Amino acid sequence: MPRPQRTCLPNLTYHVFSRCIELQAKMKPDFFKDIMLNITARSLEKYNFELISYQIMDNHFHFVIKTVEDGASISRIMQYIKARFAEAYNRKTNRIGAFWSERFKDQIVEYSDNPTLYLLWLLWYLAFNPVRKQFVRDPREYDYGCIKAYLDESYTPKVKITHHPCFLSLGSTFSERVKKFLYFEDAYRKRWSIYV
Repeated sequence: MPRPQRTCLPNLTYHVFSRCIELQAKMKPDFFKDIMLNITARSLEKYNFELISYQIMDNHFHFVIKTVEDGASISRIMQYIKARFAEAYNRKTNRIGAFWSERFKDQIVEYSDNPTLYLLWLLWYLAFNPVRKQFVRDPREYDYGCIKAYLDESYTPKVKITHHPCFLSLGSTFSERVKKFLYFEDAYRKRWSIYV
């Protein structure tokens, strides 16, 4: 059965994620997460797109990427990042063979019923990934995510982040946006707490 064709259009926001082969924690130690972020920064120099968010875990990663007019497709961007990382990992570990478990998966924010709600909720869902794994107690403490870029105007993430229009729509100033954005964190904490 052929694989379903991926939607590759400009001006769409993609939540993309991919897992290491056999779900092994191959991006541990953190040295490998730094390599992933360096490759992601290089991809921003090579291709025209906006990185909205990132979360690098031990055995998988999440990106939120917005494609732009006359920019690279989501497939081109992800092919570059995943291939360069696999090459770097295999070179560093004297290994050969596939690194990733499968082709990357994606969900398009604009195709949801409420794109703004979906995107703002997604940012907190990603940020709480290391909390759910008990790596940290607060998402702000995790070094391989970028939630602080949405909370602290003076914060410089490891890779350049572009604030999504859905976040910008929360207010006319950064502090107004943060105040409303924190409601989503509170709601996420309350909803998550009923499952733990």
